[in-house]
Amino acid sequence: MTTQHQTAATEEIDLVELFRALWRQKLLIVGTTIAVTLIAAAYAFLATPYYETRTYLRPVAQSSLDQLNETGIYKLTPEEALNRVAGGLSSYETRLDFFLSNQELFQQIPKRGDSLEQTFAGFNEKAFEMLHPDPKRTDNPSAFVGLKLTYPEGMEGASVVNGFVAYVLELERREIAEDLDSLIKNRLASLEMNMEAQRANYSASKEAKIAALLEESALKRAQLQDELTALREELKTRRTNRIQQLSEAISIAESLGIRTPTSPSAMAELPRGGTQVIRTEVTNQEAPLYFMGTEALTAERDALANRKSDDFIEPRIAEIQSELAMLENNREVEILKERESEDLYLTDLAELREEAARLKGIKLDTERLRLVRLDQPALQSLEPVKPKKAMILALGIVLGGMLGIFIALIRSLVGRTEPPSTRG
Repeated sequence: MTTQHQTAATEEIDLVELFRALWRQKLLIVGTTIAVTLIAAAYAFLATPYYETRTYLRPVAQSSLDQLNETGIYKLTPEEALNRVAGGLSSYETRLDFFLSNQELFQQIPKRGDSLEQTFAGFNEKAFEMLHPDPKRTDNPSAFVGLKLTYPEGMEGASVVNGFVAYVLELERREIAEDLDSLIKNRLASLEMNMEAQRANYSASKEAKIAALLEESALKRAQLQDELTALREELKTRRTNRIQQLSEAISIAESLGIRTPTSPSAMAELPRGGTQVIRTEVTNQEAPLYFMGTEALTAERDALANRKSDDFIEPRIAEIQSELAMLENNREVEILKERESEDLYLTDLAELREEAARLKGIKLDTERLRLVRLDQPALQSLEPVKPKKAMILALGIVLGGMLGIFIALIRSLVGRTEPPSTRG
């Protein structure tokens, strides 16, 4: 039992002896600390310093966009304009285009790969950072957009940021101008199509009206012709019937020996075989036709038989002929066909032309178009953000001391575990 306690006590690490061993190796610990610190100092003072610059953009006043909004076909609020610029600033394609167009500003960035695109991709991944308001904070609700650039020593970081912001603003102004121009062209094309549609509609309406008028005239003419033919046939029939009546009356008058007009009462008073006397008689009853006598009846029959036209008998025939003469020339149709400036008769054409003239008169001055307000331009930084020399030196001292102590502990433990003969 006593032997076991002695063995355990022997194997236990004596802290006092451990501290004494470390003290005996203090030169090693100090040397290691100094070596590591020197390495850290070499990195801190020899590594390429990196600087940081940033810019902030805020929404403009609503009045700055009045010229654009007053066009009536393009609407843009200050917040939308700020978001457009933010989208351009965060666009990799836009950054790459600016890099390729201004390579003299990026001479100090480290080269990567065999192409400019690879070099910029590595730089862009670590250098650019978009800045936005903290959505969790309610004490400062004003909107802004920022761009931060971390750049190596020797590079004009402020020129890069300010130049890139100006480049994006110019691109956005140009894009807005192109969008507005496209909208104007599309609107003008729509107005022109509308005007052409109205002209076609008017032309079709006019042709339809002319056709309706001509059809109405033709129908009226046909009806009048039919009425005229019917009247003439009626007059002819009446004349034929009259001739037949006269012929019959002449036959009766000849058989009665009536040559001149007489009456039944006058014939009754004459002795048989006596001389015929003409008397005047007033009566309410119409006497038979043969009492007119053969002379008058024959004269009337011959006149009717020799008549060439019965038109003068019926006044309506003259009216029909007058109406037919007026229908020969439809003056309304002639006026419609002779119209030259047909646009004058389009009701909505004036408004469409006024709108087209207004659109053609829109001139957007992109140089005066302010999309954002530059709240803080980028400035060239005077103090590097990395490497942090003080922190690196402190870490070097701490890590060097820890490494020295670790090496001393290892040496002390190895020395304790060696056989006595080896140590002797």
